Amino acid sequence: QVQLVESGGGLVQPGGSLRLSCAASGIIFRFYGMGWYRQVPGKQRELVASITKDGRVTYPDSVKGRFTVSRDNAQNTVYLEMNSLQPEDTAVYYCNAAITTVPGPYWGQGSQVTVSS
Repeated sequence: QVQLVESGGGLVQPGGSLRLSCAASGIIFRFYGMGWYRQVPGKQRELVASITKDGRVTYPDSVKGRFTVSRDNAQNTVYLEMNSLQPEDTAVYYCNAAITTVPGPYWGQGSQVTVSS
């Protein structure tokens, strides 16, 4: 059974930082590209960071320079370091595992990030 378990969300003030973690089980983690997505009510889920199985990373302009994705294949875990957070970063953040099609079939349960003073 595939599980992606996220942790690390919460409430942070504007300009603050958070680190999300996503621990995977039930898959051969090193074979998968991993992505972080976010969603706010009434909007489509959007990709905010991805890392291939070989470690190549991509970010949309909205988070480039502020967010950093990394992975630890020994721990079957992917991370999202978020700095200089702004209220518009408020969303539920999801991790995703994909081999061919993106996004892939496996999703975490979601982690709420709220940026507010």
